[in-house]
Amino acid sequence: MLDGKLVLITGGTGSFGKKCTEIILKRYKPKKLIIFSRDELKQWEMAQQFPDSKYDCMRYFIGDVRDTERLNRAFQGVDYLIHAAAIKQVPAAEYNPFEAVKTNILGAQNVINVAIDQGVRRVIALSTDKAANPINLYGATKLCSDKLFIAGNAYVGHDQTAFSVVRYGNVVGSRGSVIPYFMKQRETGCLTITDPRMTRFWITLEQGVDFVLWCLEHMCGGELFVPKIPSMNLMDLAAAIAPDCETKVIGIRAGEKLHELMIPKDEARKTIEYDKFYVLQPDFRFWQQRCTWNGGQPVADDFEYRSDNNPWRLSVVEMKALIKEL
Repeated sequence: MLDGKLVLITGGTGSFGKKCTEIILKRYKPKKLIIFSRDELKQWEMAQQFPDSKYDCMRYFIGDVRDTERLNRAFQGVDYLIHAAAIKQVPAAEYNPFEAVKTNILGAQNVINVAIDQGVRRVIALSTDKAANPINLYGATKLCSDKLFIAGNAYVGHDQTAFSVVRYGNVVGSRGSVIPYFMKQRETGCLTITDPRMTRFWITLEQGVDFVLWCLEHMCGGELFVPKIPSMNLMDLAAAIAPDCETKVIGIRAGEKLHELMIPKDEARKTIEYDKFYVLQPDFRFWQQRCTWNGGQPVADDFEYRSDNNPWRLSVVEMKALIKEL
C-alpha cells in the first residue's frame, strides 16, 4: 500500500512515530516518509537512527500542527497521513489546559482542513482510552479530536480524503508509561501504588503500529477502531517488574481512573465486534453506502469494554516476557 507513496507522520519523533518509521522502512518502499514535529533535537537524534544516506526517502520537517501555513507546505503531495502529535501527559495538560486545547483540538482541526485542501487520500488519527467518558482534560481534548476527525468525512464533499481514528490503551514501555517509572523505582526497593485494585489495558508499540497500519489500509472513512488487547492489575504489574520490592499505596492521582474504558455503554448501539477488534460506526447517512465491512456482529446493548471486565488478562509471566523484550 505504501510503496511509491508519500507518507507523513505528525508527532513523528515520539515513541509511536519512531517505531512506525522503523516498521514502514522494513516492510515498504515509500517515495517519501516525512517526519513532522516541533523538536529539532529529537529530529536530529532520529536522523542518526534513520539517516537519509541509508534511507533516501526520509524527510524531516520542523513544524507545529498549530501552524496551518507550515502544514500546507508539509502536506503537499502526501498520500497517507498518520496523526500522532498531541500533548498527552495528564498532569501537564491539567496545568497547561490552553496549550492542550491548542494542540489536541485546534491542531486536529488544522490537520483536517489542510488534509482536505491538499487532497491527502487517507488520514488516521491516534486516540487513547482516556477519551472514552473522560475525567481529565487530556481525555476531553482527545474525545473532541476524535469527533472532529470522524466529522471531517462530512466536510470533504466530493474530494477523496477519508478520516478514521484508532483508540487503544497503555503502551508497554512508552514514555510516560508506569513501566519505566516502576523500573526506576525498583532501585530504591519500594514501588508506589496508586490503588491495588487498579487495572489497565496494555499493548506493545509494535502491536500498536501494526494495528494502525492495518486500519490505514482497510479503512473506509468514519470508523473508530478499537483493538482487542489484554488487561492487567497494577499489583500483578508490580510483581512482574519488581517481585522483591515493597509497595506503598499513595492514592489515585487527580484525573486518574480506577479502571480504563475504551467503549462506553452509550456507544454500544453503534459498535460492531470482529475477531480481533471493534468498530464504532459513525452516525452518517451515507455510511451504509461507503462501508465495505462485513462479517461483524453487533454487541449487546449493555456492552462496555473496560479493563476490569476484560476476559483477556496478562499474567505476571507474560508481562515479564514483554518487559524483557524492552
